[in-house]
Amino acid sequence: MRDFKGQSLTDRLKNSNTAKQALIQKMREAPKPDDPEVMAQRAAKAAQVAANKVERGRRQAEKAAAARAEAEAEAAAQAAKLAESERKKREETDKIVALLADQKAARDARYAARKKGKA
Repeated sequence: MRDFKGQSLTDRLKNSNTAKQALIQKMREAPKPDDPEVMAQRAAKAAQVAANKVERGRRQAEKAAAARAEAEAEAAAQAAKLAESERKKREETDKIVALLADQKAARDARYAARKKGKA
């Protein structure tokens, strides 16, 4: 088997051990959970999460209000459309009633004229 980058087994083991020791040292130097700096970061993160929740709630409320307003506007438009169609139906019915009344009056006049002519 060829040497890895010209290193012997002992060199590779030494490098591996050095890297492990450096990693262990880094972990030892890392701030502990009860460190004031870590606690401040956690508090800041919690505040940011709370602010995000508030913002999300506000956006959802705005969307709900917009949807409600849109639904109300649509309902008002439909009500206006229905009222217009009812008005047109009423006008048409009134025209038909007036026409039938005029036809009956003309028929009654013809009938009365015939009766008068026979008498």
